[in-house]
Amino acid sequence: MKKIEAIIRPSKLEELKEALLKIQVNGITITQVMGCGKQLGWKEFYRGSEVILNVLPKVKLELVVSEDNFEQTINLILEVSKTGEVGDGKIFVSTIDDAYRIRTGETGDAALN
Repeated sequence: MKKIEAIIRPSKLEELKEALLKIQVNGITITQVMGCGKQLGWKEFYRGSEVILNVLPKVKLELVVSEDNFEQTINLILEVSKTGEVGDGKIFVSTIDDAYRIRTGETGDAALN
């Protein structure tokens, strides 16, 4: 199993959720986050002083998928989230040793579905 953490533009969230549901990835945790990278942020004026805001709103999706669905899921996230502009986000992947469904006690891939 693989854990995928994708940090994307908020404007791409709904489109990505719909696309993930179409390939039957339905266990998703979504968090609103702030971050910075090459996009650098913007300048504003507050009480007459220039303030540089170097963090921007992003959305973080966390999902765990089986090895069978991993490549398809990554390719889908890349395809749907890409605008070609700075600030499209990042994807981080880690290996998950096991998963447990608390309600039933199921483990492994069975706990994901």
